[in-house]
Amino acid sequence: MGSFGEMHANLVTRSDEVSIEKECNRSAIEFAVKDLLLGLGEDINREGIRKTPFRVAKAFSEGTRGYRQNVKDIIEGALFPESGLDTNKNGHGGGVGGLVIVRDIDLYSYCESCLLPFQIKCHIGYVPSSQRVVGLSKLPRVAEAFAKRLQEPQRLADEICSSLHQEIRPEGVAIILQCTHIPFPRDSNHKGWVKILVSSGLGVFENKNDEIWSDLFSLLKFRGIDKDKVGVLKCWCPSSKIEASDYSPIMVNAVSSIIKSLGEDPRRKELVETPSRFLKWLMNFQCVSNIDVEMNGYGDSFCNTNGEVKIYSEVSIPFWSQCEHHLLPFYGVVHIGYFLLERCDPVGKSLLQSIVHFYGFKLQVQERLTKQIAETVSQLVGGNVIVVVEASHTCMISRGIEKFGSNTATIAVLGSFSTDLEARTKFLESIPSATSFEGN
Repeated sequence: MGSFGEMHANLVTRSDEVSIEKECNRSAIEFAVKDLLLGLGEDINREGIRKTPFRVAKAFSEGTRGYRQNVKDIIEGALFPESGLDTNKNGHGGGVGGLVIVRDIDLYSYCESCLLPFQIKCHIGYVPSSQRVVGLSKLPRVAEAFAKRLQEPQRLADEICSSLHQEIRPEGVAIILQCTHIPFPRDSNHKGWVKILVSSGLGVFENKNDEIWSDLFSLLKFRGIDKDKVGVLKCWCPSSKIEASDYSPIMVNAVSSIIKSLGEDPRRKELVETPSRFLKWLMNFQCVSNIDVEMNGYGDSFCNTNGEVKIYSEVSIPFWSQCEHHLLPFYGVVHIGYFLLERCDPVGKSLLQSIVHFYGFKLQVQERLTKQIAETVSQLVGGNVIVVVEASHTCMISRGIEKFGSNTATIAVLGSFSTDLEARTKFLESIPSATSFEGN
């Protein structure tokens, strides 16, 4: 350290030290992200990419802030006296001795196997003791403190349960988690979204066959939770079924650096293969030059003579993409409408899917994705195209509004659709009103 640093070293407070350490960790993540972007073939000075290392570092820092939170600090001061039922009477009530449940706590966590975020719906039950109850708002905060780390479902449930049992000292605590992991879309073993139901219990909940579990599940049954489906699924992450590949040592070291900067040990057995698994996902989105091969000269045969035209459409084409601002997935469906002469053959669904996949499987923003699909399809049909993209963004849900089920719609209109209100309305009304994205 230089003389300036030595002169001011005695002025650094504990909060300053934490701040400096946090900045150093973010700086290490930023350097690592630059290596990953270069490995994908991206220009790190491109306008949309230039601030990506900073954004990714910030997202990781926010998404793993649980490492820097203390459960005791959350619970402290939030235990309140409550007498419960008269002990001379039969039964139990909502104070001491009565089951208390907080349901439907929406959380996101980072999967320790692949570093992708996974979705959690958490349910907490506990039986108070010592004539005291805990402020209900503290239960979701404790759950979030453990969710905001690199996790896997069973350990997450166990850690929430153990911490609440230790700090509240109730008669018992039960945790039920409904977890959903996004698939690896280009994996040959891909079978859709992975869902698992796990539980953990201490105190009066230690015996899974005890009647109190029946009470808990009865109150959760209408949420689609089946007691018989609770269990431990080994290797639940889809990446665990993917064969290891050889990746650039620079990119592997970059991911290991990110893990270490988050406060984890990349040598921990559960994390040893994580860099390769994350890169297996990320390399789906490496930069590709053009789509000429996939188009295969289709536009040359466009039917452009005069005649009656009609609206053709292809709706709900699924897609996956990667947000270029945060390196987090976004996914959803694309709806395409176009004018074409009645006597001309419509564009094949497989070609439209190829166009959607080509522009989806790269670092993207939804607005650009919509525009690129519209412009490419317009070359095939004479310029009259309307495209709607509906998507869920994990960057928005996991670090933004944190509300399940929210999604974004974008629209691009070219040619006649830009002036023909009736045609636009007809197409837009043909889009399924209950478009569903798996996992929401």
